[in-house]
This record gives sequence, structure tokens and C-alpha cells, in this order.
Amino acid sequence: MKVALGILFAALATLATPPTIRAQSLSIGLRGTSSVPIGSFAEDVAYAQNQSASNTTLINGARNGFGYGLDVALGIGRLGVYGGFDQIELDCSISSCGSDGNYTLKGVSAGMKLFGSRISLLRPFIKGGVTFNQLRGGYGSSSHRLTTDKAPGYEVGAGADISLLGLLSLAPQVRYVGQNLKVKVPGVASPPPDGQGVNYITFDLGLAVRWSLLSMHL
Repeated sequence: MKVALGILFAALATLATPPTIRAQSLSIGLRGTSSVPIGSFAEDVAYAQNQSASNTTLINGARNGFGYGLDVALGIGRLGVYGGFDQIELDCSISSCGSDGNYTLKGVSAGMKLFGSRISLLRPFIKGGVTFNQLRGGYGSSSHRLTTDKAPGYEVGAGADISLLGLLSLAPQVRYVGQNLKVKVPGVASPPPDGQGVNYITFDLGLAVRWSLLSMHL
């Protein structure tokens, strides 16, 4: 979260520059997402129902997954704000998940982007924001399905906008998403009180439609 706030403050600092005319743009895009779980989310720790919930990891065994997302962004000069939606499907490979074990991660995000200088058709950026995700998963049968609360987390990332024919742009990016989610499992009265880390890295490729708006004085 501290990294995301640092990016936010750096972006806000750009607004303190002397008055000038800054171009505005609006973009709407779809993207495909490849995700890699990390940390305890990816550990191979089988869930044992007869263990106490206080020392049992309930969310684990996640494997690489794929999904899709939607982004809407408004750019003003080098500064941008964005909102997004994600849905990611991940496999669960440990024995207690069963042959059809899986996780579904769904949520929204909002934050700020800071653009670098344009290099030919490429314009690099860094971003940071807040996420609100919820996880659903299965441990082999309907009685072992779990859900989580929709708790705030954060994301930081870097990427580039690559202009295509003026109106369209490709947007490859990499993101790190960090969050602690509190688990709700049928038959488990006291899951870990502080939640569990559901952290992952995504590699995204998006295609956006971009419109230039009227310039404004800042």
C-alpha cells in the first residue's frame, strides 16, 4: 500500500507545475490477463478439516490462471486516473481441491497513472491504485466451497501505450496485486481472523479505443 501511495503523491505533484495547456484523452479498453499466484496463495498445503482453523491455511494451492478485464481511463497531460474490472479463473492443484478444484477472483480497482515521455509510438507509464476483490473457491465438493469478504487491497504496475492508427492503442502491462481476504468456509466457525494473503502478478495485454478531448488550462 505504501508503494501505491507513493505513486499517487508523485502523480499529484505534477499538478503543481506552472499553468499550461494539457491535452485530455478518454480511453476504454478490454484486456486479457495471465496471472501467477505467489506467496501462501500458491503453497501446496492440503486443507485438513480436523485441524483447528487458527493454524490451517484455507486458501492455497492456486496455479496460473487466465481472465479478462475492462479499463476506463482519463488522461490529462502526464497524469491519468483509471477504473477497472477483473475476473480471473485459477486452477487449484492440491489433492484436497479434487479434480475440478478452482478459484475465481473478481473485483474492481481505481487509481492513478503517471506517463513518461513519448518514444515514437510508445508511451510508458507507471500506476498505483486500490483494489476491491472477492475470491470464490472449491475444495473437492460443494460442502467445501469457500468465499471471502470484499476487502481493500492495492496494485502497482508498469506498462506502455502503443498507438495504432491514432484511435486505437495496445496496452501491455505487468501488475502486482497485494491483499488480505477473510475466508468464509461452511463448517469452519473461526477462520484466520486477520485474513490470508491472496497475492499475485498479472501480465496483461489490452486493446483500447482512445478519444482526444478539448485541451484545458491547469
